[in-house]
Amino acid sequence: MAHMSHGAHGRPPTPGQRWSTFRQSPFWPATVLVLILAAAAGLFAGSYTYSMADPTPHSIPTAVVGSYEQERGQAFLDGLEKALNASVKVHPYETVGEARQVVEDQEVFAIFELGANGRTAVLDLSSASGASVAEVLADTAPAVGQKTGVEVTVRDINPLQEGDPRGLAIFYISLAAVIIGFVGAIQLSVHARSLTPFERILFTLAYALLGGFAIAATVDWLLDALDLPFVESWLILALTLFTSGMVFTMFNTLFGRWAMLPTWGLMVLLGNPSSGGAVSWPLLPSPLGVIGQWLPPGASVNAQHTAVYFQGHQHAFPFLVLGGWALLSCAVFWIWRHRHPGGREKAPAQADPPPPAEP
Repeated sequence: MAHMSHGAHGRPPTPGQRWSTFRQSPFWPATVLVLILAAAAGLFAGSYTYSMADPTPHSIPTAVVGSYEQERGQAFLDGLEKALNASVKVHPYETVGEARQVVEDQEVFAIFELGANGRTAVLDLSSASGASVAEVLADTAPAVGQKTGVEVTVRDINPLQEGDPRGLAIFYISLAAVIIGFVGAIQLSVHARSLTPFERILFTLAYALLGGFAIAATVDWLLDALDLPFVESWLILALTLFTSGMVFTMFNTLFGRWAMLPTWGLMVLLGNPSSGGAVSWPLLPSPLGVIGQWLPPGASVNAQHTAVYFQGHQHAFPFLVLGGWALLSCAVFWIWRHRHPGGREKAPAQADPPPPAEP
């Protein structure tokens, strides 16, 4: 008997058995998470560094007024392109008033008004359109003017607010809305797992409205960093929070416990660096400048930026992007709600009532 026991149980486990045991142990998901987190750390640092560490102009739309076709004016604009190593997309206008209207519509970042004699130029910057672009132009234009014999005067016709000298506050409040949006949905999935699909959407909307109010009130009323058009800014933040939360809920429906991977990739690795909040779109690597406008973080920054600095010139596009992502996420969640790991069984109301107790 002893010999048979040794034969059955005494052999060392095979590699296949060891692998099977490991796969069924808690060490398997923990090891996978270690590898994923290491990769995520590198990608996180890489995506932000690639996008923001060395902003380089690629194509800067500018308005020109005056003698821009004269030889000296042309030499100045050509010199500016060479110095920036980028295309300065020139849009000619008859009057400064027309050009300023286009700045308000955020179609151009600056106005070059070239004097009749070709020896003077006024550069009207709009820091509010993009602080990083304005800084690049303000540094480069006078230096190019010296080389080409044009005296350049720089003015800021749409400055940033005093509490936001670098133009980053809008990026930060939008970032807060994006992150808290999907973290809130994660917490609902953990701590309120048994919510029905309709209840989950309602509670996501509830924390979005309350969270958006809290962000706007903190930045405007408590810190006095930005003078917000309060209701508009609050609703943009609430829509951002709701969209971000529903994006996670959609991925949770499609991918279960691995939902954080596509959410993080879309919203944080790709969406935030390409949002135009920290570095303006003309200074981002060109594919990111295009992609960013179609993602929730970029749409949120875009809408908030116009609400704060270009009141009366709001565009529908960023709201359509945010609304489109919210609608898509809600639709996917609703259609495949049976796959979502949450929810609860219907209360046993239809069950036969218990027999009456014996007297």
